[in-house]
Amino acid sequence: FLSGTMRRLKSLVFSSPRGRGRGSRRRRLGLLPSVGKGLSSGMAPFLTEQFYAQYEFTTRYQLSNSDCETVSVGELLGMAEVPMGDLADLSLGYTDSRGSPALREAIAECYESVSPEDVVVLGAPIEGIYLAARCLVGPGDEVIAASPAYDALVSSFEAVTGTEAKRWEHPFGVAALRRMISPRTKLVVANFPHNPTGHLPTADELRELTSLGIRVFCDEMYFGLNHSAPAVPSVADLGGDTQAVVLSGLSKTYGLPGLRTGWLVVKDEATRADILNYKYYTTICPPAPSEFLALAALKVRENLRHRSLTTIKTNLALAADFFNDHPNLFPRYEPPLAGSTALVEINVPSATAFAATLARDADILLHPAATLGVQGDRHVRIGLGRKAFGIALERFDAYLRAHPPSSVN
Repeated sequence: FLSGTMRRLKSLVFSSPRGRGRGSRRRRLGLLPSVGKGLSSGMAPFLTEQFYAQYEFTTRYQLSNSDCETVSVGELLGMAEVPMGDLADLSLGYTDSRGSPALREAIAECYESVSPEDVVVLGAPIEGIYLAARCLVGPGDEVIAASPAYDALVSSFEAVTGTEAKRWEHPFGVAALRRMISPRTKLVVANFPHNPTGHLPTADELRELTSLGIRVFCDEMYFGLNHSAPAVPSVADLGGDTQAVVLSGLSKTYGLPGLRTGWLVVKDEATRADILNYKYYTTICPPAPSEFLALAALKVRENLRHRSLTTIKTNLALAADFFNDHPNLFPRYEPPLAGSTALVEINVPSATAFAATLARDADILLHPAATLGVQGDRHVRIGLGRKAFGIALERFDAYLRAHPPSSVN
């Protein structure tokens, strides 16, 4: 019995597509030897997280982070007027696998047409991508995924289907998407506001997206960060489509990635039951401290959101001036419509090599967007959500003036 159970668990967690040739993609990206290594399971290398594992906590000046400025536990509880003693008294027992009723109710209140029963609280937001991949598609199914994208939004689904996902390229026209759909298409994986470009469809485009007759999984981790475009509804609130599944959480918009709090909105009862069953194999239930602090955060979610927006707007102005001062190195910069990231073309032979040089010689971190599937290794992602962005940008400016781009690579 035990050996059979372990084989089942291994199949659940580590099954992968056949003959994908991931090592060749790593060589094309030119990543450092310790970045881009595959696993014996055959899972695609998680290039973005491998990059950050190497650089994020060893590089002082950060220009690429996708999250927004965070707060301490004390600051959060003070904002929410929750006594610190309540946290100290918290029981560290098991929690409801679906998420506590109070937390699911608070999450449902963030939407127009979502009930607490529709909400599944996760152990971490990325768990929601894994659970969706396991429950929404099967071997041989065709998936259409927005591209470029955070690795998991493509690779997780390819690992289940065993086939390469079709790429729905920026700027994500719905007419182009419609032409891509075939009789084999089972799922569209979207991400709006989009990481890394900051693209945001209009409300009408989102309604059209959810009316194509194909199930949609939409990552809305940056939802509500509308700084240069009108607000749009959540896919969970559009058209009464009970088949759509939405991922959201507190990491990006609200600046609380350390809580690891995320959730899925799943209106279809059978799909929700399937997701919960897989969740028993992953995290079982959310951490009690995270649930406690998430409830506090949702009490002041608008304060946290506006705090993030203020920082992003300040950094957008700084970024515009910086790119105007360096047009030869950055020939194309399109300010994002929403979210806390932007995709920027960089005029160097290899953005990956440039980022490595910059981290080594100047203690500055840029994210080479090749890890996100951007072709050509001539783009970087910048992150606009942190207060120290201006200081890092000044450091970058000084470095470029001392080391003209032609001498960098």
